[in-house]
Amino acid sequence: MRILLTGANGLLGQHILARVAAHPAHEWIATGKGPCRFSCNEPIVYESLDITDREAVRALWNRYRPDAIIHAAAMTHVDACEQQKATCWQINVEGTHHLIEAARATSSFFLLVSTDFIFNGEAGPYTEEDVPEPVNYYGLSKLCAEQLVRASGLPWAIARTVLVYGNIPGREKSNIVHWIVQQLQQGHSIRMVDDQWRTPTWAADLAEGCWQIVSQQACGVFHLAGPDMLTPYAMAQQIAEVWHLPAELIQPVNSLSFQQPARRPPRTGLIIQKAIQQLHYQPHAFTESLHIIHKQLNQT
Repeated sequence: MRILLTGANGLLGQHILARVAAHPAHEWIATGKGPCRFSCNEPIVYESLDITDREAVRALWNRYRPDAIIHAAAMTHVDACEQQKATCWQINVEGTHHLIEAARATSSFFLLVSTDFIFNGEAGPYTEEDVPEPVNYYGLSKLCAEQLVRASGLPWAIARTVLVYGNIPGREKSNIVHWIVQQLQQGHSIRMVDDQWRTPTWAADLAEGCWQIVSQQACGVFHLAGPDMLTPYAMAQQIAEVWHLPAELIQPVNSLSFQQPARRPPRTGLIIQKAIQQLHYQPHAFTESLHIIHKQLNQT
């Protein structure tokens, strides 16, 4: 199978490639905006691609004619999406539309990576059947992308996830775990929200779930998240414990103490029973994944 991956330079994209690089049975065309930021070895081919450029997308598709796509490229910074709505729409919605148009030429399987932020956070955690109602522009853009995929006429799947974190050995990529470790190691006091709830997702687990969807050609919506419902404050406490860092530097605060351009849903989180049953998805507990990341970082 020939598979196109967008967002290959991102945390999820790099974990997907790390997951499959040792299995040369499939061809991978990894794409990202700008130069390759990982070790581009066979069977992975890297191509720079701006998904907002319709003709560039079409030309690349015609060159490789992939059997499947994992569409992980997106503008994900929630406040930036709120402040730069036109750019957010271009990337998250129009970019998805361009890829769908190209994929129709080969009737390719289309997997879109989406988000818990399509929900309003009033009644989480959520199942795949719960009704979306985004409270910020990022969530709205991803919901619109989902609707395009559903209406595409292609064999499709949507993988929703939550607050992705992780580490690629030797390839530093910022996320909540790295940021908290860095701040505490430098002796900085940090304020962490204690009234918002999420099911944080290890990038390695998400990559495995995405691979199971594509390899099985499993159609429909799947929630791929971690098994633990935590506040960012509770996450920071566990991170401090695993890294043996001073937890007293972590201050619990109300989300209203932050003035942010984009509203955050208070309680999202995703119920993952469907993925467990149909995909045999087995995500790691948050603390378990932290110990693995800690070990990886100590080896680099």
